[in-house]
Amino acid sequence: MLREGPAPTTHLAREVLGLDGHPGAAAAAVFALLGRDKRFRVDGDGRWSLRGGAVRPPGTPLSRLCYAVVDVETTGGSYEAGHRITEVAVVEVRRGAVTDSFHTLVHPGRPVWSTAERLTGITDAMLAAAPAFDEVAEEVFRRLAGRVFVAHNAGFDWGWVRAQLRDALGDVPEVKRLCTVSLARRLAPELRYRNLGSLADHFDIPIDQRHRAHGDALATARILLRLLDRAESLGIGDLHSLKRYRPRRRDRGQRDLFVDSGLPPRFRPRL
Repeated sequence: MLREGPAPTTHLAREVLGLDGHPGAAAAAVFALLGRDKRFRVDGDGRWSLRGGAVRPPGTPLSRLCYAVVDVETTGGSYEAGHRITEVAVVEVRRGAVTDSFHTLVHPGRPVWSTAERLTGITDAMLAAAPAFDEVAEEVFRRLAGRVFVAHNAGFDWGWVRAQLRDALGDVPEVKRLCTVSLARRLAPELRYRNLGSLADHFDIPIDQRHRAHGDALATARILLRLLDRAESLGIGDLHSLKRYRPRRRDRGQRDLFVDSGLPPRFRPRL
């Protein structure tokens, strides 16, 4: 929008951030998002423009993105040692609500470790008639493509999904990724613990079948919505701004939200 010329604060609030409420609150959100960003400038009349050399205007508002919230369970060991996914769930979040979901058990082609069985309750007998990952790979790919990949400990879930999609299809979708653990560090720095159970308790979100893919993915999706509400209240409008956001200095020290997609597939069991 600003590439076409200057725009007033109220116009940016309405057209970019989708804010149609109180003008003062909308203007405050624009200033919170852009005020310290050196790519933008504002004149005395409240008209915003790109500084010379700036190439990136604000991105798609967080509220308008589509998110694929994922959880997987595995046989218990590393991928490189031959362990595989036993259950996968993908919950879709769009425009502030959970809109769809997909989940299935997956035959791993090998026994489940006893430690994983005790944690998840998934047994070899339960998996005997389940489809192989090759049979559900296209559906998983379709549900991830074009969405922001979200998980609680995203490096773990993305690593497994990426590796098995590559084995099954020879391809993986290009996705931006978001970790609700790291997101909670940034947006809820007052919390001491940020495991899934602690965040669910804090936001009063029930988890049906803890340590099962669908139950954990659905709870993660609901936690994501609460965290995105916090981001909006801070004036954080898009993924780029969310990535750049830092809480107060004393609360820093966490790893970045978005991790390098080139990491090798060495995945420890999440027990």
